[in-house]
Amino acid sequence: MKVLIIGSTHAGVAATQQILKEHPETDVTIYERHDNVSFLSCGVSLYLGGQVKHLEDMFYSSPEELTNMGANVKTNHDVLKINSDSKTVTVENLLTNQVFTDQYDKLIMATGSYVSVPPLFGIDNSRVLLCKDYAQAQAIFETAKYNHHIAIIGGGYVGVELAESYARTNHEVTLIQGNKQLLNNYVDQDLSNHVTELLENQGVHIYLNERAQAFYNDETTSQIKIETSGKSHTADLVIVATGFLANTILLRDQVDMDRTGALLVNEYMQTSNPDIYTAGDASSVHFNPTGQSAYMPLATNAVRQGVLAGRNIFGNIQKYMGTQSTSAMQIFDYTLASSGLNLNQAQKAGLNADSVTYDGFYRPEYMPSTEKIKIVLVYDKDSRKVLGAQLFSKHEIAQSANTISVIIQNQNTIDDLAYIDMLFQPNYDYPFNYLNLVAQIAIDKESSTNS
Repeated sequence: MKVLIIGSTHAGVAATQQILKEHPETDVTIYERHDNVSFLSCGVSLYLGGQVKHLEDMFYSSPEELTNMGANVKTNHDVLKINSDSKTVTVENLLTNQVFTDQYDKLIMATGSYVSVPPLFGIDNSRVLLCKDYAQAQAIFETAKYNHHIAIIGGGYVGVELAESYARTNHEVTLIQGNKQLLNNYVDQDLSNHVTELLENQGVHIYLNERAQAFYNDETTSQIKIETSGKSHTADLVIVATGFLANTILLRDQVDMDRTGALLVNEYMQTSNPDIYTAGDASSVHFNPTGQSAYMPLATNAVRQGVLAGRNIFGNIQKYMGTQSTSAMQIFDYTLASSGLNLNQAQKAGLNADSVTYDGFYRPEYMPSTEKIKIVLVYDKDSRKVLGAQLFSKHEIAQSANTISVIIQNQNTIDDLAYIDMLFQPNYDYPFNYLNLVAQIAIDKESSTNS
C-alpha cells in the first residue's frame, strides 16, 4: 500500500509511527512544507518565558528518526493540489521549485490549522506577529528581546499563556480580548475573574469587550497603535493569538466539511471519501458532553486521532472514543484545568444544566500545610450526568481533570461521582476526595430544589 501523509506535526508523526510499527512494509511518504517535523507549539510560551532554554527542545521527533523507521520524508515540499478522483497530489519542491505529481492508495490529511486572523488593517505590519509554528516562535523570541511593551490580541489559552510568560520576563504586557471574559471557551465567569486578577496583580493591562480593528505605526513614539472597538492602545510589538481554523482548502468541495472547514469523519477517522483519512487540527472531533461533532484543535486530540488513522487505513480496526477537550495550564503559581462543558456552553447547547462550586482545602488543615482549591462542577439536571468541571488551585489538580474526563466519557452521574472509590490519606485529601465532595454538593442542591 502506498500512503501519503500531508503534514507532520502531532497527527502526521503519530500516524507515520503507527503505520510503520504495525506494517513496516508500507510505502509511506510525508510531505511537509516546513524544514522540520513534530514541533510542539503548546510549548512556545514556556520557551518565551524562559522555562525552556532551547526552542529545539520542542521537537519530539525528526526527519532522520522517521526516515530510519522507513518513511520517505519530504520536507520543504508544499502540496499544491489534491485530486481525489485520480488519487494524485501535485507537489512543489520549495528548494528547487520543481513541480511534480505523486499517487496514493490512501491519503492522511494532517495539515493542521492556521491562526484565525480577522481582516484587520495593518495586519501585515512588521511589528505584528502570529504565534503558532517554529519560525513564528523564533521571530517572536528575537523581536521581543528589543521590545519592552508587548500587546497580545486574544484572551484564550495561547493569549493568556503568552501574557503570563512576558509578565514573568519583566515586559510590560497589554492583553486585549473581544469577549467579556478571558478563557471563555474553557471556564465560566467566576474562575475567569480569578485568572484576570492574577494577571493584573502581575502588572498585565487587561481590556475586555474590545475587538482589535486596525494597526498603525505611531510616528511620534515609534510604537504601533492598536485601534479597537473601544479605544486605542500603543505597544512596541503585537502578537495575534485569536484562535485557529482548520487548514483544509486542498480538499474543498471534495469531502464533507463542517461550517468551520474542519473535515467531518466517521468513528474510524475516515472522511466522506473512503481513501482519505484525517487527524488533528484539520478534522472535527466527536465531543462527548454534547454528542455532536465540534472543532477543538488540541495536541491530545491530534496524537490520538493520528494513531487511529494510522491503524484504520488497513481496515476498521479501532474506533475513536471522542473527546472531552480536557486541558490545563499553569499561571504563575496556580493550576487551572478543565474538562467538558462550562455552564454557559451547556446552556447554549440547550441542556438543562446547572453548576455547583466546592471552595475548600484539598487536604485537612491539621496537616503542616494545605492549599485552597476551587472546583466548579457542571451537570445535567434531568439525567444528572456530569457535563464538565473546572479546577483552580496552587495545589497540582490537573490530574483530577483527567478523572472528570473519564467520568464524562463513561456518562457517569453526580451520584456516581459522589461515592466513587477514591483513596484517603491525609497527605493527599479528606476521607471523601474533593471530587466526591463537589458531587455531593450537587446532590444536596438537587434534593433541596426538588423537596
